[in-house]
Amino acid sequence: MSEKEVKIHIKKNVDSAEIGQDSEAKAAEAESAKADAEMAKLTADLEALRQSMLRSQADFANYRKRIEKERFEDSKRATARVIEGLIPVIDGFEHALAAHHEAEYESYRKGFELIYKQLLDNLTRLGVERIDPVGKPFDPHLHQAMDRTETTEHADGTILQVFQPGYVLHGRVLRPAMVRVAVHPSPASKEAVN
Repeated sequence: MSEKEVKIHIKKNVDSAEIGQDSEAKAAEAESAKADAEMAKLTADLEALRQSMLRSQADFANYRKRIEKERFEDSKRATARVIEGLIPVIDGFEHALAAHHEAEYESYRKGFELIYKQLLDNLTRLGVERIDPVGKPFDPHLHQAMDRTETTEHADGTILQVFQPGYVLHGRVLRPAMVRVAVHPSPASKEAVN
């Protein structure tokens, strides 16, 4: 081979080596880009899974709170039903205690008073409040007006008498108090009297 041919041959080898290095560099860049894309996809998938897990945990915490609240409300409703059934028993005790004041009934009376007091104490521990509103203003949410008395001796709407006490459990009226309410005479009723 001539010197010229050798130079051309060397030049071709150098060019092909450079091309090989360029293709290797391009292949490495392609591999790197592919790895970066896979890493970005895996990172996005991981973040999506993390967000899904956080939502699931929050949903479960909300579910647990809702179930606890429903159980508490169910317990309150069941207690209210039992107490509503006991209110007539309390009324019966009150009528029995009011009916017999004779000496021969004194030992029975003491027994009834003890049982009555125990029953009321236990209901109070459960959260029952008795509505006994004599002298207070009429509230239609707590009281049921059974009668009205025209008078100027008391403020209009004042409760004068309680026919039957009411009961409240945790702010919920189990039975309204049945009451007599004072009303001021109206001019029309004064004319009717005269």
